Amino acid sequence: MSREPILVVGLGCQRGCPASTLRALLDQALLAHGVALDQVRALASIDLKRDEPGLLELAEQLALPMTCFSAEQLADYRERLSHRSEIAFERTGCYGIAESAALALADQLGTTPAMLLIPRQKGPMSTLALARTS
Repeated sequence: MSREPILVVGLGCQRGCPASTLRALLDQALLAHGVALDQVRALASIDLKRDEPGLLELAEQLALPMTCFSAEQLADYRERLSHRSEIAFERTGCYGIAESAALALADQLGTTPAMLLIPRQKGPMSTLALARTS
């Protein structure tokens, strides 16, 4: 009997990025990859964004748990990223918030190693990635 895959969205954003901007990027990415919103189990980001109003509002709108990871935890995912940003590293200490956070949470929730289903997508003021595990 196969279990439903666990899908997790990782998000990065600039300060002050509104929830509507994050939601538009999420909807666009899911639609482009044929993933239904109700398949997404959780959201993830870096702990620097723990109090970011747009991220918190999006999690509330979607009724999804939001997990934040430290830069040290996310740095471990460097080799698994499709895109490494020097700017992100200078600012946060990790090379990619969206992909790293998605992989970290999927690894935490699943029993198989997480993989990126949707690599880093860039929108206005925001980035998104989707990881899956089972």
